[in-house]
Amino acid sequence: MEDEKKHLLDIKKHLLTGVSYMIPLVVAGGILIALSFLVGGYLGFQTEGTPADYLMRIGGGALSFIVPILAGFIAYSIADRAGIAPGLVAGYVAVQVNSGFLGGIVGGLLAGYCVFFLKKIKVPNLVKPLMGILIIPLLSTLVVGLLLYLVLGSPIAAVMTALQNWLTSMSATNLVIFGAILGAMQAFDMGGPVDKTAYTFGLAMLAQNQFTPMAAIMVGGMVPPIALSIAAKLKPAKFSPSERKHADAAWIMGLSFITEGAIPFASADPLHVIPSQMIGSAIAGALSMVFGCALRAPHGGIFVLPLVEKPVLYLVALAAGIAVTTTLVVLFKKDLPKEEAEDTAVVAD
Repeated sequence: MEDEKKHLLDIKKHLLTGVSYMIPLVVAGGILIALSFLVGGYLGFQTEGTPADYLMRIGGGALSFIVPILAGFIAYSIADRAGIAPGLVAGYVAVQVNSGFLGGIVGGLLAGYCVFFLKKIKVPNLVKPLMGILIIPLLSTLVVGLLLYLVLGSPIAAVMTALQNWLTSMSATNLVIFGAILGAMQAFDMGGPVDKTAYTFGLAMLAQNQFTPMAAIMVGGMVPPIALSIAAKLKPAKFSPSERKHADAAWIMGLSFITEGAIPFASADPLHVIPSQMIGSAIAGALSMVFGCALRAPHGGIFVLPLVEKPVLYLVALAAGIAVTTTLVVLFKKDLPKEEAEDTAVVAD
């Protein structure tokens, strides 16, 4: 009973499950759409039958599934396979009522919990065979769909509209703070819940045609692995042999927007490394936002630089963040004891 209660209340796990299943669609669709703009310009996709048109159609098709998939697999995390169908429908309804990602999250949670509790109902043996294939999917889909259409859809849509309006109306000062927060969140737990929260917000803003947050998020996520790789080369005495070996690959992980490349360094010395990389990522995110850099692709790191608006300034923001983090790590991270720094036995094969 205790394990069941813990499972039901682990909303963070359910949300991350939905996001993890959604991200491949976002990456594929977002990059294809960005390539459409790259190939045909921002209006080239309007000419039917051109490469830009096909790229836009395929990418747009992929993105049209992201909210249903998010909702479907949130429900799956709660109620197993029986939650997928009502969860997918909940996501579809969320799109229909313009409640977007928030509606998908709420719909997925509702569908999952509805199915979970319907499965607990004791029914006569004669009815049991019908529960999984007919009664549970029918009732859960109907209940959640009606709730979203008639009760929850409009308020959630209003919240999404207010969020978009708030972002659009931000002053230059607020943009600095906003970009700094998004960048720092990437560096805080490097692929963990805080990082994923910022990234999911960036995805939601892409769906609302707001492209500057994703640029700030990506540049903030690129900073830590690159900066720590450079710091390990500049001051090897501050890093263990295994960290120095990891530095050979960390920089390419950073360039690819794989912030997890910084985890070995942060795990070894969190008190010095995490604040240093958060400051550098915050500066990179703030500069990206102030410069007005925009990115339609939700992943790819430096390899989607041709798809970034104001790419030179984007590189300036990245370089500034890397320089700050590298400097702070070099200044404040302590040298390891000589025997530990030279212990090559700990280096992985």
